[in-house]
Amino acid sequence: MRFPFFTLAPSSGIPPTVIVSAVVLAILLFSLLLVALARYRRCPSDKIMVIYGKVGSNKDGTARSAKCIHGGASFIWPVVQSYAYLDLTPISISVDLKSALSRQNIRIDVPSRFTVGVSTEIGIMQNAAERLLGLRLQEIQELAKDIIFGQMRLIIATMQIEEINIDRDKFLEAVSACVEGELKKIGLRLINVNVTDISDESGYIEALGKEAAAKAINEARISVAERNREGSIGEANAVRDQRISVAAANATAVDGENTSKADVAKSDATRREMEAEAQRRAITAEKLAEAQTREEAYAAEQRAEEARAARETATMQADVIVNAQIEKERKVLSAEAEAEQSRRLAQGEADAIYAKMEAQARGVEEILTKQSEGFANMVKAAGGSSDAAIQLLLADKVEELVRIQVEAVKNLSIDKITVWDSMNGEGGSPTTANFLSGMMKSIPPLNETFKMAGLQIPGFLGKEREDAADGNTPAAE
Repeated sequence: MRFPFFTLAPSSGIPPTVIVSAVVLAILLFSLLLVALARYRRCPSDKIMVIYGKVGSNKDGTARSAKCIHGGASFIWPVVQSYAYLDLTPISISVDLKSALSRQNIRIDVPSRFTVGVSTEIGIMQNAAERLLGLRLQEIQELAKDIIFGQMRLIIATMQIEEINIDRDKFLEAVSACVEGELKKIGLRLINVNVTDISDESGYIEALGKEAAAKAINEARISVAERNREGSIGEANAVRDQRISVAAANATAVDGENTSKADVAKSDATRREMEAEAQRRAITAEKLAEAQTREEAYAAEQRAEEARAARETATMQADVIVNAQIEKERKVLSAEAEAEQSRRLAQGEADAIYAKMEAQARGVEEILTKQSEGFANMVKAAGGSSDAAIQLLLADKVEELVRIQVEAVKNLSIDKITVWDSMNGEGGSPTTANFLSGMMKSIPPLNETFKMAGLQIPGFLGKEREDAADGNTPAAE
C-alpha cells in the first residue's frame, strides 16, 4: 500500500488502518495548532484591542458588551468572537469659541486648542469601546468639539472677565475639570489645554489694558521726574563746590598782589551774585517742573478712579438687571407650569366624566336592547299577537301587582280607634267594619290600574260590574 508521504512495506507488523488513523490525527492536530496561532492576537502599545461578541458577563450577571486589552495579548475564539483596535494617538482639536456670554453679560471670544486621546483607564476604556469603536478620526473630533464647546460656554457664564483674563490658571483648571469629566463619559481623556488669546466685542478687555498701561506710565513719569530732580540738585552742588575751590586757589595765588586784591574781590562778588541768581532760577525751574509733574500724575489718577467707579457701577447694574430677568423668567415659567397643570387636571376630569356618561349610555342601551329582544321573543311566542303577549306579561305580574296593593295597608300603624257605633238605627253593619271596608276600597281596583296605564284588563281576570247603589266606578268581579 502506498501513501503520498511514505510507503508501507507489506512485511511490517502494524496494521495499515492504525497507521492511516495516526497520520490523520497528526494532520488534524497540526491544523488546530495553526488555527490557534492564527487566532492569538497581540495588542500594540499605541492601541487598545477591543474583543467583542461572547466575552462573558459582569459581576452582577449582565452580559459584557466588549473586553478591552492594552499592552497584552489574547486568544480570539472563532465564530463567537471578533476584534478591532482603538488608536491612542493624541487628537488636536481647535476650538474657536465666539460670542460666549460671561457672568457680566459681556460676550467674549476665547480661541483655544485642546489635545485629547482615548483613555487607558479600566472603566473609561469600556466607554470608549462602546461609543467610539468604528468611528473615524474626524467623527471623534467633532464629537469631542461639541462637548468642549458646551462646557466652555457653561464655565465662562459663571466667571467674570477679570477672572478669565487675569487668573488664567483658575480658568484653565475649571475648563480641565469640567471638560475632562464629560469626555470620560465617551472614553476620552484631556491631555492639554492651551488658550491663545481672549477678546471681546465691546472692547472691555482692551480698556482694562489701557487703564493698567496708563497707570504704569504715570508712575514711571513720576519716578523719572524725581530722579531728574535729585540729579540736578547734585550737579548744582558739585559745580558750587568746584567753583568755591577754584576761587580759594585763585585767592591764594594772587595773595601777593596787593594792588589787584580789590579788583579780584569785586570780580568775585559780582560773579557770586550772578551764580546766586542762576541758582535761584534753576531751583525755581525745578520746583515748577516738579509741581507740573505732580499735577499731571494727580489728574491721571483721578481719571483712573473715575473709570474704575464707572466700571463698578456698570457691573452692579448688570448684576441687578440679570437677577431681575432671571426672577422674571422663573415666575413666568412657574405660572405657565401651574396653568398647564390646571388644564391637564380639567382635561382629565372631563375625560373621566365623558367616559362615565358613555359607559352609562352603553349600559342603558344594552338594557333597552335586551328588553326589546325579550318583548320580540314574547310576541313571537304568542303567535305574533301583541295583545296576547301583553296578557302573558300581565299574567306573570298579577301576583306582584296584588302584593303591591296589599302592601299599601299592610304596615299601616293604628294606635287607637274610638268608634261611636249607633248602627245607623238600623240593622246594618257596624261603623268599624265600614271604616276598614272603606280603607280597602281606597286602594284602586286592578281594572282602574290598567285603565290608568292605557290598557284593558283581560277577561280571564274578571269582568266589570256596575255598582249603582253607592255610585262607585265599575269594578271587576
